[in-house]
Amino acid sequence: MTAHHRPSAQPAPAPRPDPAAGRAVYEADRAHVFHSWSAQGQIDPLAVAGAQGSYFWDYEGNRYLDFTSGLVFTNIGYSHPKVVAAIQEQAARMCTFAPAFALEARSEAARLIAERTPGDLDKIFFTNGGADAVEHAIRMARLHTGRPKVLSAYRSYHGGTQQAVNLTGDPRRWASDSGTAGVVHFHGPHLYRTQFYSETEEQECERALAHLEQTLAYEGPQTVAAVILETVPGTAGIMMPPPGYLAGVREICDRYGIVFVLDEVMAGFGRTGTWFAADLFDVVPDLMTFAKGVNSGYVPLGGVAISAKIAETFEQRPYPGGLTYSGHPLACGAAVATIRTMAEEGIVEHAAQLGETVIGPALRELADRHPSVGEVRGTGVFWALDLVRDRETREPLVPYNATGAAGAPMADFAAAAKRGGLWPFVNMNRTHVVPPCTITEAELKDGLSVLDEALSAADAHTVGGTGA
Repeated sequence: MTAHHRPSAQPAPAPRPDPAAGRAVYEADRAHVFHSWSAQGQIDPLAVAGAQGSYFWDYEGNRYLDFTSGLVFTNIGYSHPKVVAAIQEQAARMCTFAPAFALEARSEAARLIAERTPGDLDKIFFTNGGADAVEHAIRMARLHTGRPKVLSAYRSYHGGTQQAVNLTGDPRRWASDSGTAGVVHFHGPHLYRTQFYSETEEQECERALAHLEQTLAYEGPQTVAAVILETVPGTAGIMMPPPGYLAGVREICDRYGIVFVLDEVMAGFGRTGTWFAADLFDVVPDLMTFAKGVNSGYVPLGGVAISAKIAETFEQRPYPGGLTYSGHPLACGAAVATIRTMAEEGIVEHAAQLGETVIGPALRELADRHPSVGEVRGTGVFWALDLVRDRETREPLVPYNATGAAGAPMADFAAAAKRGGLWPFVNMNRTHVVPPCTITEAELKDGLSVLDEALSAADAHTVGGTGA
């Protein structure tokens, strides 16, 4: 990649401490803000004063390199000047308008997205985020097929709304799962923690596909509207599907007349070093959901990319769904600027290069030296370290869904990273390396150096470590 196509650098300003302002922000938060996925009396949210590029900072003057990209959505970093300017311009021209009209920002955003989606996914239904994109994709699939059931993987996350959280495979589903949502879960492939006693990727692929087909046989394929998969599962562990798996799912869906839905909410728009993760596997779904990176989260936006076959169902039959803010001009204006900026600055190519030449080699080198690292997996700027107590048995560093004292080893690791100025992504027994796609090589190496030091805290909890 030439210097001409390197993403524009956005040096973060030196933070100016203002502890009094920070206390006011924190106190107002604790008095009035109800936080997601949390016991409200057990959280201590950091008061953030600002963010730019790959960094954010607090009111005490502490600056953090963000290896989480927010919630894996700031693909172009914080406060990118081109997108900020586009939002300001769009707000001055037309800040909002009803969804039933044709608007320049909405039309252009849809065109730019459709230009990059695989195959004939050329119609775009806009939502406010990823969860409602999944809700609508499943509604479309059920109406298209006239069938009630949907299959999804246990290692998955599809959103927090009622249908989306029932599709989710992780423990966040449990409190809302009434067993009446028409959802059936199955095991996707993951060789490192195989459910199928596989010894190779080929075996894992073959056996995972056989398991899916057997699940369909037991459920009655004629009752199944859709199979939904994250192309590369995100929060569940960034597990790259083995070669041939997604193509195999596509073939099974075709054979039974089932709609194949790929969830690209986290993996899309450069995160995997391609515009969409589906591009890595040469597979075209019937429906594809997106959000997050479509405009780097600057204004809430999500959507469903729809194939010609599904779109035809609603050509003369009304689609019974919509949102007041569908295709919101401000959000779409941000998407237009984001996609154009990513293309102009070669940000997708930059993400691919970083994964291949910097992140992948560095993480594998860390794994050689740290007994807590069981497996390294990923692509682009989408990586996971599977942390273990024992490399031989692959026992996770903390138990599944650990809380309190049981989760202390991961808490120790996270605290060590933060002390070094790195904000880590931590989930279960994993840390994910998911910085902005625009992060520079120098910034990345700084963060990986802190990660190296922080992993020593995890090492202390391994067999043979001081905490074992």
